[in-house]
Amino acid sequence: MIVQACINGARPRDFHPKLPLTAQAMASDAAACVAAGAAELHIHPRGADGRESLAAVDATVLAVRRACPGTLVGVSTGAWIENDVARTRAAVAGWRELPDYASVNLSEADAPAVMDLLRQRGVGIEAGLATMEDAERFVALTDHDRVLRILIEIDMPDLAAALAEASGIAAVLERAEMRRPILLHGVDATVWPFVELARQKRWSTRVGLEDGKTLADGTVAKDNAEIVAAAVAVFRSASAG
Repeated sequence: MIVQACINGARPRDFHPKLPLTAQAMASDAAACVAAGAAELHIHPRGADGRESLAAVDATVLAVRRACPGTLVGVSTGAWIENDVARTRAAVAGWRELPDYASVNLSEADAPAVMDLLRQRGVGIEAGLATMEDAERFVALTDHDRVLRILIEIDMPDLAAALAEASGIAAVLERAEMRRPILLHGVDATVWPFVELARQKRWSTRVGLEDGKTLADGTVAKDNAEIVAAAVAVFRSASAG
């Protein structure tokens, strides 16, 4: 069970005053999250224009590693970032400062090819499953067991529907006798219920401004580190119990 910090994602600049958008800002923010108890980091590098960019991975991963030595650093390979299959593959193939892992969304058509490319480069894979259909596609892959972990990541505003989808995904994985670690996370209103569910299931979770800006009581957090510290406290309460 770990708490991973997702510090920015695709959120727009005005989402939160402390949203980190430059390599140095991400490095500083990441260090604060690690100090607050984050075991790993999930980052969406940005170019000089503030937009997500796979070409910005080298500079960002290097800056974060210098600020957080020994902490695993992951990035997204979301198809929307480059919005072109060839550009996405070329960017991943050209990385010089390799992240420890990268997330791949099984809802995206080119996911299997991106996963193969990451394996060739020695980068761990977080297999992102947002629906039961994603899960079925994932377990049908011949090399589905060659991943670092599985992300059950539900982007549904209705909590009951989100819980049902997460349960369905877990059932697909169980039927396939999948034994890789699971990280569960929600978005906005479902973030904290999913942190609690992850605690109950003894799965990992992630929190941060990518997924939501509020604490469990609904107040807006001052920064990523405050969100991380709150999630770590939930997990520590499980250990103490």
